Amino acid sequence: MKSEEIVKLDLLELVRVRFVAELDRWSAENGMKRGELDDQVVAMRPLSTFEAIGNPEMDDFPLLRGKEVLMQAVYRGSLGQAFTSAAGSFSGTLEEVLKLSLRETFERAVLVSTINAVLRNLGLVEGTIHCRDRGPGDCAAGLGRWVKELGADSVGLVGMQPALLSSLVDVLGPETVMVSDLACAGEVRFGVEVLDGTCPDLLFDKCSLVLITGTTLVNGTIDGLLESAEQHASRVVFYGTTIAGAAHLLGLERWCDCSE
Repeated sequence: MKSEEIVKLDLLELVRVRFVAELDRWSAENGMKRGELDDQVVAMRPLSTFEAIGNPEMDDFPLLRGKEVLMQAVYRGSLGQAFTSAAGSFSGTLEEVLKLSLRETFERAVLVSTINAVLRNLGLVEGTIHCRDRGPGDCAAGLGRWVKELGADSVGLVGMQPALLSSLVDVLGPETVMVSDLACAGEVRFGVEVLDGTCPDLLFDKCSLVLITGTTLVNGTIDGLLESAEQHASRVVFYGTTIAGAAHLLGLERWCDCSE
């Protein structure tokens, strides 16, 4: 997919268009009427912190600090999740989900988690369920090893994920790692000052590899981030379960080593 197509449209609107096309394709290839998919009920609710992440080794994840919630959609028994700051419950058909205005963060979370659940049900994506207990630590360790093997000279992390930041600092050193976040700018974590997430250009200017949380798809900041990546020729890798379906639909690079 051409990068200019991404930045000219609201990315989630583009994801919805691609998702509808994927449903049409899958239905035709499997001899099913499209309405059989649209008529299925989607049920969605926020998970408790224990349901979402269990008992991880670190205790300062945004989820545990009350900064965000993990929403879970169920479609024909398959689960899809999305991190968001807007908690709520939803029940309706897939057709109704596809008609949401997407003006509110909650509606965006409903669509994103539903896409993850549906594509998982159709056998098109995996890794739509967040890891728990030791999983976040194991994922972070694996990411650190992968980044070191790449030989990246500078790495940026968009979204304050403490386990990932700690691992990156351990393998690369704080002087070659940058992090930005919308909620904790100015804080110092693992020897790295957190930059203002609303001003991402400095991070992209300095870092050849940028790891971006998939939550940016829900909060609407992903468009500006991809535009910055294009301007600075940075390699972008998304992390987490939230962007599982969108990464499949748009061909985006994604890391989520320990998700289910």
